[in-house]
Amino acid sequence: MPTRGVVYVHSSPTAVCPHVEWAIARVLATRASLEWTKQSADPTTLRTECTWSGAAGTGSQLAAALKQWPMLRFEVTEEPSPGVDGERIMYVPGRGVFRATMSANGDLVVPEDRLRALLSGNAGAEAIRHGMEKLLGTSWDAELEPYRHAGEGAPATWLTQVS
Repeated sequence: MPTRGVVYVHSSPTAVCPHVEWAIARVLATRASLEWTKQSADPTTLRTECTWSGAAGTGSQLAAALKQWPMLRFEVTEEPSPGVDGERIMYVPGRGVFRATMSANGDLVVPEDRLRALLSGNAGAEAIRHGMEKLLGTSWDAELEPYRHAGEGAPATWLTQVS
């Protein structure tokens, strides 16, 4: 069953931009000619975003292809589809990948077993707060937020996976 999502490349060095396009094109098996704009949060880099459609699991494949360049800042979302949860994958240099299940309205969903594990210890309120921040990817969000705001109103490209 097809699904769709968005790739946000929040920052990329100019020299890496063609490689990003090739990686996305390889995963989607289609040409990817993205519109790059200056990233005002880091003027030495460019940003782009594209909406994609393809088979369930394509979001994970896109993130795996992009994390080959550790200097990128990016997010990949995949909407839920019949029988498959949605997901959000964030990557920040030096921090690595954060991956979470995503609900239909875009909220992160924390699995019950992870919440139970967090609450099962004799941890105090501060430890539980810290654990919740880890489960929600708060550090990744904090690092990406200036880049997200700098990209508001930027052009987006639509790409469809070829079967």
